[in-house]
Parts: sequence; C-alpha cells; structure tokens
Amino acid sequence: MRILVTGATGVIGRLVVPLLCARGHDVTAAGRASARLGALGQTGATTLSLDLFDETAVRHALAGQEVIINLATHVPPSSRVFVPGAWKEMDRIRREASAIISKAAAACGVRRYIQESFAAIYPDNGDRWITEAVLPKPARYNRSIVDAEASVARFAETGGAGVVLRFAFLYGVNDPFTRQLTAMVRTGWLPLLGRRAAYFPMVLHGDVATAVVAALDIPTGIYNVVDDRPMTREAIGEAVAGMLGLRPPRILPAWLAKLGGSLGTTLARSLRVSNAKLKSATRWIPDAPSVVDGLRRAIASDH
Repeated sequence: MRILVTGATGVIGRLVVPLLCARGHDVTAAGRASARLGALGQTGATTLSLDLFDETAVRHALAGQEVIINLATHVPPSSRVFVPGAWKEMDRIRREASAIISKAAAACGVRRYIQESFAAIYPDNGDRWITEAVLPKPARYNRSIVDAEASVARFAETGGAGVVLRFAFLYGVNDPFTRQLTAMVRTGWLPLLGRRAAYFPMVLHGDVATAVVAALDIPTGIYNVVDDRPMTREAIGEAVAGMLGLRPPRILPAWLAKLGGSLGTTLARSLRVSNAKLKSATRWIPDAPSVVDGLRRAIASDH
C-alpha cells in the first residue's frame, strides 16, 4: 500500500515507518525535523518536509496515497506542561491540521485514515473496566482530542475507513517520563497523581507502533491501545521499587492534582482501560503485557 505517515519523526512515528517499510509498503514519512527525516530515509521510506497547516501542500502530499496515518503531535516539555498556553500548539494540530487532512484525504480518494488519540479522554471509572463504549469526558486542556476524532468521523462518512487509536500513557527505553518515574522512586516518591487504588493505563512505545501497523486492516471505529493488565498507582510504585531494590515509594497527596488544573485532575483519574476490542479485531498482542514487563527492560537498558 502507498502510505503517508505524518508526525513520522516523533517517538511513535520513528518506530512505525521502519515496520511499514519492512512489510513492503510504499511509505512517505512526513515531518518537520530534517535531520530525523534523513534517518528515516535510510529505512526505505521517501521523506517529505510538510506543513500540516498548508492545505495545498497536504492535498499534494496525499495525492496517490491509499492510507494516511496521522501521528503528528506537539507535547510540551515536562517542565512546562502545567503552564497556561503550553498545549496551544497541540490543540492547533488536533483541531486544524486533522481537519485539513480529513478534507484532503476525502478529496484525494484516500481509502483509510488512522488518527492518534489519547485514552486519558475517558472519565474516572474507579476499578471498572473502560471500553470504547464509555463516553469520553475531556478536560479543558485536551478537548481538542474530540476535534481530531471528529475529523476522522467526517472522513468515514465519505466512504473511507476511519480509525481512531486511543493510546494509553507511553513509556519505554530512553524515554523522559520513564526516567523521571524511576528517578523519583529512588527519592522515595511516586510521581503519579491520583489515589493509591486508581488505575494508570500504560503501553510500551513498541507496542503502540505495532498497533498502528495492525490498524491497516481493521474496520472503521475507535480502539484503545493499552497493555493487557493496567495497574494501580500503588502496584506500579511497588513494582518499580522492587526492580530497583528499594522500599515502596510514597504516594503524592491527592490535593496536588487540583493545583495542576484540568491537566492535574485528568492525570489523577482512575482509568482501567481495556484493549479487548483491538485484540479481537487484529492479531495484535502487546510485547509487554504489563508495565512490569516493559519497565524491567527499560530500567535494564539504562544500566
């Protein structure tokens, strides 16, 4: 298949492009970082510097493509995530760029549109499993996720296949969040907002990449991308501490979440997210069934 991957130089895009090329697809990797694009060219992909806010350029890039995989994001540095306006560029990508892609894809006869999304859009559901049937409850900081998903729905209405992949919290080797998690546990604290018994859904970078590839063959719809066994904050803290040979870390006080505004309260939600729909529609099986499996490898790689 002829496939255009936007956000190809991002954490997930850099893993997806080689997988697609290895399967014999004709891949165009689009992004803004020229140095990283050059590296992707060595995997067999055609590279393209693309401004997703330029409607003419996007339509030109999609001409002749069969599939568009939109992985474009703009996550602010961890030191700025709680700063007002820090998510403005992410909002613009999800609102404006996704709409431009949707319109251009329909006009160019693209057959499939795959869009990244975020599982933290679900409401707090305690210890109950969350499937795609649970209605989302976006917070102020991530309302634009709904806009991106709506763009996929509009594309599907034109007759193409529209797939939304709601990723859980990402972690992996050489990952800032993963390193921050282990560093904080070494100090005796778990840097995850929320109650001890609240679930925190996670998924390994590589497992997200293979899920994206699996989405080439699934029906229109929304699918959760998360590991098999979401764990509570307390269980994650105990597991990480055990790997490091330390005592279980203390949990941050609940009131800190409120200080973080809509982002803080979102991060504190209990989200026991199920991947059953994706697994039933594909042969996808996470390489790391739980965060214990994935973190053990990530921690070992840093030593």
